[in-house]
Amino acid sequence: MNDPKVEAKYESILLRVLWMVVYVLVWQVAQFILGALVLVQLVYRLIYGAPNASLMNFGDSLSQFLAQIGRFGSFHSDQKPWPFADWPTPRAPEGEAPHTVPPAPHPTRDEEPKL
Repeated sequence: MNDPKVEAKYESILLRVLWMVVYVLVWQVAQFILGALVLVQLVYRLIYGAPNASLMNFGDSLSQFLAQIGRFGSFHSDQKPWPFADWPTPRAPEGEAPHTVPPAPHPTRDEEPKL
């Protein structure tokens, strides 16, 4: 008859294939976003002389997310990527230091009451 272990394994692989198809579609969207981010970061770097810190952090998180999808799709990991796991934390930059904007000086206040 039907072996429950074989049937469960077959259902498990079908579910995984379904998730892999979903993540292939997510991969396409994320890949486009990463490409756009690269172009925006390049323009920012050309204008300000240094990359944007927020874009650096998001780009690193997004690239780690794509790596998680790759590991899941290649059966290297059984852990499904975000939203089933935490969004990847950006790592410390290894390249250029990001562009920083110094805080604006506070105007001096006239503490005397106005009449």
